[in-house]
Amino acid sequence: MISTSETKFSVWALMAMVVGSMVGAGIFSLPQGFGRVTGPFGALIAWSIAGVGMLMLAFVFQVLSRRKPDLDAGIYAYAKAGFGNYLGFLSALGYWSAACLGNVSYFVLIKSTLGLFFPVFGDGNTVIAVVASSVILWSFHTLILKGVKGAASINTIVTFAKIIPILLFIVFVIYGFKADVFALNFWGGEDVSFSNIASQVRGTMLVTVFVFVGIEGASVYSRYARNRNDVGVATVVGFLGVLCLLVLVTILSYGVMLRTDLAQLRNPSMAGVLEAVVGPWGAIFVSFGLLISVLGAYLSWVLLAAEILFSASKYETMPRFLSHENKNGVPSHALWLTNIIVQSFLIITLFTEYAFRLAIELTSSMILIPYLLVAAYGFKLAWTGETYDRDPAGHRTDLIRGLVALVYTSGLIYAAGAKHLLLSLVLYGPGTILFIMARREQGRKVFTPTEMIMFAIAALGAAIAIFGIATGRITI
Repeated sequence: MISTSETKFSVWALMAMVVGSMVGAGIFSLPQGFGRVTGPFGALIAWSIAGVGMLMLAFVFQVLSRRKPDLDAGIYAYAKAGFGNYLGFLSALGYWSAACLGNVSYFVLIKSTLGLFFPVFGDGNTVIAVVASSVILWSFHTLILKGVKGAASINTIVTFAKIIPILLFIVFVIYGFKADVFALNFWGGEDVSFSNIASQVRGTMLVTVFVFVGIEGASVYSRYARNRNDVGVATVVGFLGVLCLLVLVTILSYGVMLRTDLAQLRNPSMAGVLEAVVGPWGAIFVSFGLLISVLGAYLSWVLLAAEILFSASKYETMPRFLSHENKNGVPSHALWLTNIIVQSFLIITLFTEYAFRLAIELTSSMILIPYLLVAAYGFKLAWTGETYDRDPAGHRTDLIRGLVALVYTSGLIYAAGAKHLLLSLVLYGPGTILFIMARREQGRKVFTPTEMIMFAIAALGAAIAIFGIATGRITI
């Protein structure tokens, strides 16, 4: 963990944080994730919507890093500055929860990958798989507590190492691409209608959100940037590079296997696609690349998760104990809480049939509120003209970008549906106890009247969700 003020990141290190955080488990499961719900036409529409929406969000991060350089905790600080203490807290809690759930998905996918060769690991949710994941979890925990001063350097190296297998996958799949197979898959089903295509596109939205999570990686570590302008550059350039990889992996796979066969692939589904092109060694090759990718992404995300708790505590929105650093400069209490929650979620995967899909969907659901608040703050800043009186350049453009990002993130919440919104409230509602602890430590009033209404809604939603799970009306 970074602990000294002298430690500063170059634009390349910040870009590696963005790419390293985004390229993890998600890209390796895209063929199956998209194959379940749509064909190439729906996928192209989905990526176009997601690409434009997330690019606008990336521009919002870029603008905010330049116009609000004092807000150096990134995604959480923007929500607090724009909409008050409680929504700032919910942004931090949602982002942190998404990081924890994302780490769970990494462990499930690692064991599911090993399950290709060792059946005892199954789909990553067997007892042996959970035990093995727990060993890895606490081994990394011990390593980080000893002080991973070179985390940024490690992440940069691992980022390049995991991009290479993905690029080679794309080259081999282009070689094995079959136009007739692609044509059969094109519409994604027999019923070619607007409503059907719209339903297909909506079904992919949570998948696209999951693979874009991490776009804020440079923003979270903005206080370590050598040049604040590098934060925005790293965010946008890193995003565009990853978007190209995501689209190519998705669309090219439709030219290798029929959509129904893609839908039946076990994850990592990229392994099955490459195996169909080059034979059994293709699955081994992708599996090896995935292990490098996921372990590298896990390192990025466990550091990001601890950093967001640590920063929120420094900003007096999380309890004071989370700002504790050990003798190696590691925010140890934040790290302990993070990994205890990850361990709890790993145990829960024993009781769900589709552990990886659930982890993806919940990760996406938890990140929606933080992203919505960032987009809303970017729009609010441009709408009110704050900071534009002394630097009017780009005012209208920033207003349009903020509006598009706000509409897109609002649409994502609609696309997620009531089930995922309720499941996210299971974490937002009870998690508010950390906010209450922090406010009482400071001797301040816990909620404003508006915040009390928000908390009541979150608590009620959490109660409904828990009742629904208990009675079987909501499945996990």
